[in-house]
Amino acid sequence: MTPETQNSASAISGALLTGEFAFSDANFREIARIAKSEAGIDLPYSKATLVYSRLAKRLRALGIRSFSDYCVTVRESDEERNSMIAALTTNVTRFFREPHHFEHLRTEIIAPLVESARRGNRVRLWSAACSTGQEPYSMALTVLSVIPEAASLDVRILATDLNPHVVAHGRKGCYQKDELGDVPPALRAKWFAADLESAGGTTMRVADDVRSLVSFHELNLMGPWNFKGPFDAIFCRNVVIYFDRETQNTIWKRLAGLLKENGALYIGHSERVGGPANALLSSDGITTYRKKGGRNP
Repeated sequence: MTPETQNSASAISGALLTGEFAFSDANFREIARIAKSEAGIDLPYSKATLVYSRLAKRLRALGIRSFSDYCVTVRESDEERNSMIAALTTNVTRFFREPHHFEHLRTEIIAPLVESARRGNRVRLWSAACSTGQEPYSMALTVLSVIPEAASLDVRILATDLNPHVVAHGRKGCYQKDELGDVPPALRAKWFAADLESAGGTTMRVADDVRSLVSFHELNLMGPWNFKGPFDAIFCRNVVIYFDRETQNTIWKRLAGLLKENGALYIGHSERVGGPANALLSSDGITTYRKKGGRNP
């Protein structure tokens, strides 16, 4: 039996997990309940060790001595509840991650819309779990590679995330030089410049024309979506893996409902669309779907 299995078994039996802080079965169940109700995150007992390791950092930062005390703080503080959810999710991202999605966006979605956009028609894209902004800026760079004057047209990208800290990071639009390795050299040279406010000259800032295409907002996918779309393309990658199957199917259904006919949905490499959305979406490549028709689920 592995240490993780032993810890999970201990949690199920109600015993404390071993470690720096007291962590009981009741603590885990309360944290799992809050994560589920607040953000749809599904935390089975097999995740007990992960929950402990992620949240122990929050206890140290706050000077709290036990998970029981931490649960009290989470109950009483909206800010810490948000920090807890952020700690339990993984913000792994980079520019042009899964490049086949951006090639599909460029050739199959944006290129056919060039003349329509230049006639004044709207183009709308959504990064539904934008993290620190590399994904929506990669979308913007893809658009600009096809429509260089996009910033002066009715072209906009909505970027949303549950975590206010990563939203703020994305809105600022500053990244270390070594984070730009996957940006094509021509785009990197044209659309990034040294951030004059940073020390050491290692920080690059996204150009204003790129930033003007992207609007960052906080959004809990489990809550109301205060916009109507429709969208020409939606990126929702590596987020529904945190949800149970029923919640996943609900999210896919809502996303499909906001796509234009023939619009594209891009999802994570380990994700698959299920539920009612299957009737509306057809596969169009690796983890890429297109909306079949004008009906909403």
